[in-house]
Amino acid sequence: MSETQKYVSLMRLTQKGLAELTDSAKRRKISEDRVAALGGRSIAFYALLGTYDFMQVFEMPSNEAMMQYVLTARRDGHVEPLILPAFDTEIYGQILNAVG
Repeated sequence: MSETQKYVSLMRLTQKGLAELTDSAKRRKISEDRVAALGGRSIAFYALLGTYDFMQVFEMPSNEAMMQYVLTARRDGHVEPLILPAFDTEIYGQILNAVG
């Protein structure tokens, strides 16, 4: 199995995030620095149309590191994230093989 875990974050801007929309690029850099400080990395970031405003894919060393990141991001108050654990095709294949 992989040493790092992958996560997808679907984010909705809060009223604070909308009011400070012009600072989005700066906040994204802060987010990536926080992820790196916790031993992870940001793999991808996209702006979205629809129910969610942004999507970010992370690698993090543990659920605990991801939780610390999420709580810090939520405390900032710019987005409400939905965090989803993600499995690449190799790991998913291993899971399927284990299931039989």
